[in-house]
Parts: sequence; structure tokens; C-alpha cells
Amino acid sequence: MEGFVFPNEGIIEWELAIVIYPYITGLVAGAFVVSSLYHVFGMKALKPVARFSLVTALAFLLVAPMPLMSHLGRPERALEIFLTPNLNSAMSAFGYIWLMYLLLVLVETWLVFRPDIVRYARSDDGMKKAIYSVLALGVYDLSEEALAVDRKLIKVLAFIGIPAAFLLHGYVGFIFGAIKANPWWSTPLMPIIFLASAIVSGIALLIVLYVVACKIRNRPLDYHCLRALALWLGGFLSFSVVLEGLEIFSMLYESEESWGIISELVTRKISASYFGVQFVMGSVLPLFVLGGSEIMRLKEPTRTAFSCLSAMLILIGVFAMRWNVVIGGQLMSKSLRGFTSYDPPLWGINGIVVAAGFVALPFVILAIITHFLPPWQEEAKSPPRRKLSF
Repeated sequence: MEGFVFPNEGIIEWELAIVIYPYITGLVAGAFVVSSLYHVFGMKALKPVARFSLVTALAFLLVAPMPLMSHLGRPERALEIFLTPNLNSAMSAFGYIWLMYLLLVLVETWLVFRPDIVRYARSDDGMKKAIYSVLALGVYDLSEEALAVDRKLIKVLAFIGIPAAFLLHGYVGFIFGAIKANPWWSTPLMPIIFLASAIVSGIALLIVLYVVACKIRNRPLDYHCLRALALWLGGFLSFSVVLEGLEIFSMLYESEESWGIISELVTRKISASYFGVQFVMGSVLPLFVLGGSEIMRLKEPTRTAFSCLSAMLILIGVFAMRWNVVIGGQLMSKSLRGFTSYDPPLWGINGIVVAAGFVALPFVILAIITHFLPPWQEEAKSPPRRKLSF
């Protein structure tokens, strides 16, 4: 501890699990936006990853509430937020927002994959036939009229899902921005910053996953699709960097009494994670790499390698942003005259091992989903293989 810190401020209440929570929900929102860019706005270049981005959003959405539930210490009481909500608390809204969004993504995923499910149910025998028959929900009509209705419903759900995705992650930023007692959090830009960085992280994740999946499946990359993803990534990243810069410059310009400790926080206490990881490695460097790849006449494999490298750096940078917001905001004393410190434990509910498990679990779920429902167009026409497709 440094400076004047009250005894109760030496404990960090929101630990690593609460850092993981907005990180995972951000990946959900970003992945779903990519899917909607194809289904709603008809961006044909994103067709190769449209179905994949949808199941990616579903896999991460299923895990999104788990860090919160583990942080509660009594996860069996999580249902209380549905049964006895405190309507005066903004936090009580999360359960309903998450459940509404989960139902929306589940229905859209079922509609997108319904033709494949029906074909698998008719062609497979034994246990797989039973599984796909259950997934078909008794709807086996693949006539052109039925498929046309499905396409309309998919477009409607994808259109509704865009503001729902914004609400899911913008809500997280609102929770922090509404805490007036903490000057590092209390800013009207916080929900927008969280939302912009969420879209950035989701697109970056899809670039990495798509490249890795194609390598594992020994399939050629669609360079046109990857270039489109890289362009969207660069655009949203530029917007996100501008917002984060505006937040700091507005604090500097206002120079309220809290500016002294905030400037000390970013320049000394979290300078490595804030300037080094979040801005330089996770924002500025990827912007230069993505921009240079477009300006220079590079071969497609080289351009893809640079895009993938930028995406991985961005994923690290967005995680650093979540860390700097959640943990950094709790390092300051309420007297604005000192700092506490925090080092995450290796084990325990809020430990590094458990947090790594939460991050890894969506990838396991995604592998299972893509095994039973291959999102790749060339594989959707045939029954799924016994080997995991991702």
C-alpha cells in the first residue's frame, strides 16, 4: 500500500473473475455483430464466417455468467436474481438481459442450421439420428416456402440481435460508468468504450479462430473474407482508440480534484499494462500493422499472417483494458491520496487457474458444437464426421 489508504480499502472486492466476465461478454457481442453484418446487411464477403461467428457467439454466451456465479461464492443462489430482483439495482437486469439474448441466439442458430439438422436426421442411424431428430423439434419441412420463412426470421432475429448485443455489453460499461464514487469509472463514455472494444475483440477472435480452424481442417483460407474482417477490425479499432483517448483528454481538460491520483494511476501504478500493453501493444501497433498491410502490396499469405498477428495483439490489449478498468479502479483510495495493490492468486475461485479455465471452456463448447453442426458450407451438405471439425 502507498499513501493514505483506509483499512477496508486494502481488499479488492472485484477480482480476476470480474475481469474475465466483461472480456467474455465482449467476445460474444463482437462475434454476433460479424454474423449480423452478413445476415442483415448482406455483406457477401463475410459469408464464409457468418455461421461460424454465430456458433462462436453461442459458445461464449453460455460461459458468460459463470465467472460471476463463481465470484458469488454461492452459485446456487444465482437464480435469486430472477425470482427476487432488486429493481432499484442496475445489476439485477443482467440475468434478464443474458437470458433474452441467449434465447435469441439459440433460436437464430437453430433456424440457420435447421436444413442441416433435418438432413442429418434423415441420413444418420442410431444415436446420432436420435440426437438430430430431437434437435429438429419435429420440423422437417425443407420446401422453398419454409426455407424462405426461415430466412426472413433469421434476418429479423439478427436485426434485433444487434441492439441486444449492444445492450448486453454496453450494460457492463454502464455498471462501471454509473459508480459516481470512483472517478476512474464514472464517465459517460464508459458504456461506449466497452462496446467498441467488445466489437474489436470479437472480430479479432474470429480472425484467429478462422485461420486456426482452416489449418486444422486442412482447408484453403478465403482471403477475401479475411481481408474484409481485417478492414472492419481496423475501422472499429480506430474508433475504440479515439474514444479511449477522448476519455483521458477530457479528464485532463477538466482537471478535477481526482485528476491528480488518476494521472498517477496511469503513469505509475498501472503504466505497464495501460500504456505498454493496452495502448502500444494492443492498439497502436496493430493499427500500424493492419494499415501497412493494406498500403503495401503484400502477398495474401503474408497479409493474412500480419492480420492474425494484429488480432492476437488486440485480444491481449482488450484484456489489458478490462484489467485496467476493473482492477485499476479499485487500486485508488477513496480519499484520493493513496493506492493499494493486487496480485491475483494462482489457485482459488478468483485464481489464475480458474480464470484460465473460464477462458478455455468456450473453445471446448465451440469444438463440440462444430462437431455436431459443422458451420462450414462445404461440410454442411454431408453428415458430420466422427473427428472433431474444429
